[in-house]
Amino acid sequence: MPDAGAVGGNMSEKTGSFFSSIGEWLQSTHLPEQIKDVDFAGLFTNPWFLVPFIAFVGYQLYKQAFRDLIIMGLLMAVWWTTGTEYMQTLVVGDELQVNKVLPLLFGGAAVLGIIIYLIFGRSD
Repeated sequence: MPDAGAVGGNMSEKTGSFFSSIGEWLQSTHLPEQIKDVDFAGLFTNPWFLVPFIAFVGYQLYKQAFRDLIIMGLLMAVWWTTGTEYMQTLVVGDELQVNKVLPLLFGGAAVLGIIIYLIFGRSD
């Protein structure tokens, strides 16, 4: 019978190397910086983004997949919100502004609740 500790250690080693290789790949492609520094005005005037985006929205409207369109709109609104001035002033110096965190938490909970309701609560 194989030793459970040896099998567990071997699995842990393989899993750790797998995740470290993904982390190295993300750092080499600079993907987090690219997502953080998105130019929204440039993105929505770029035809290489705009044509597939409009095609996707048109296809979702054709399929009458309004649930998917609402979820996509909510996720885009959350993405837009992360770049606003409100989010930039959330931490001043080394201090977290608690009076700005509570509306953010309630807004996030509301968005998450809407998405959960749309996915699990409604039947098509």
